[in-house]
Amino acid sequence: MKAVLILAVAFALAGTFTSAAAPEKTAHKNVNADEFEKLSKEPDTVILDVRSPKEYAAGHIKNSVLIDFNAKDFDEKIKQLDKSKTYLVHCAVGGRSAKACSKMDHFDFPKVVNLEGGIKAWEKAGKPVEK
Repeated sequence: MKAVLILAVAFALAGTFTSAAAPEKTAHKNVNADEFEKLSKEPDTVILDVRSPKEYAAGHIKNSVLIDFNAKDFDEKIKQLDKSKTYLVHCAVGGRSAKACSKMDHFDFPKVVNLEGGIKAWEKAGKPVEK
C-alpha cells in the first residue's frame, strides 16, 4: 500500500512539474495571401522578403525589403530592425520565411506574420509582383 501511495505522489508531482514549465513564447502567425495583402496596407508594416537577391530581382512584392535568410549577417540585420513595426515575412514557398519568423520570435519581435506558401502562393492568388 505504501508503494502505491509513493507512486501516486510521484506521478502527481511529475505532472505538476511538467505543466509548470515555462510557457512557450507566443509565436508568429501564418496567413494566406489575401490576409497578408490586407495586413500590408496597415500602418507601421514592413514586408520582409527573405529570399536571395537573384530571386528578389526575378519578381517581388511592391515595397518589400530584402534581407537574405542565407546571408551570414542575417541575424545581425534582423536584430537591427525596429521592433515597434509589424513584419510580414515571405520567401519562395514558405520554408525560409517560417525559419526567419522563428528567429524573429526568439529575438522578441512582437508582431511577425508568415505568408503561407510564400510568393508562389501570392502569385497563385493573382497578387501583383514587380521586377
